[in-house]
Amino acid sequence: MSEYVLETKDLGISFGGLKAVQDVNLSIKRRQLYGLVGPNGAGKTTIFNMLTGVYQPTTGTFYLEGEELKGLNQEKINHKGIARTFQNIRLFNNMSVIRNVMVGLHNQPEFKCGIVSSIFRLPSYYKTEKAMREKAKSILRIVGLEDERNNLACNLPYGKQRKLEIARALATNPKLLLLDEPAAGMNPQETADLVEIVKSIRDQFDLTVLLIEHDMKFVAGLCDEITVLNFGTVLAQGKTNDCLNDPEVVKAYLGG
Repeated sequence: MSEYVLETKDLGISFGGLKAVQDVNLSIKRRQLYGLVGPNGAGKTTIFNMLTGVYQPTTGTFYLEGEELKGLNQEKINHKGIARTFQNIRLFNNMSVIRNVMVGLHNQPEFKCGIVSSIFRLPSYYKTEKAMREKAKSILRIVGLEDERNNLACNLPYGKQRKLEIARALATNPKLLLLDEPAAGMNPQETADLVEIVKSIRDQFDLTVLLIEHDMKFVAGLCDEITVLNFGTVLAQGKTNDCLNDPEVVKAYLGG
């Protein structure tokens, strides 16, 4: 098995004649908290879309634990072990909080239930349902939402909806969790809490996290290494503080 959970090799994509992303090389180790940062339009979410099968790369490729995933669709990539959240929250608003998480558990082998058992509500159906509910509660507990489990997702405040989306992604049992601006719209206290939640998630689920974020204080408090993008290419890469203090990075953010 590769020492890296995620590797990208000269990853790139063009839309028509426009090179949106080109020659991106990432090497992210197991249990690492890694950041992908850069100004608006730098290509960050485009990379997430390639890693999750929304877009197919036009150049280069990528690997999860040494296995090439280029060419697979979104569902297959999720089953292989990559889960994500979105910049614009995507929840089942008219379902309860716990049901949102239980949806993510359906692709796990231990929660499979036969068609006959489901139709006729046999004892095995209720046993599986109970196990799923307990697992969902344990995930909600980690993100601080266990007490909200029976509320509708649409009734949660914005910051808690962000946490619920993370919980649902965790339910798919990923090896790599992609967080697209997880702190967006949160107040300072919620952001500080989220730093500890992400660290706890990494430790308890033994997974690797790659995140996009514009809040540099959040990034500096969480990520040990980052890659900085600008106009679809890598501007800087390495230790977080070194990159954030790089004159070229400061120039890119401030437009100097």
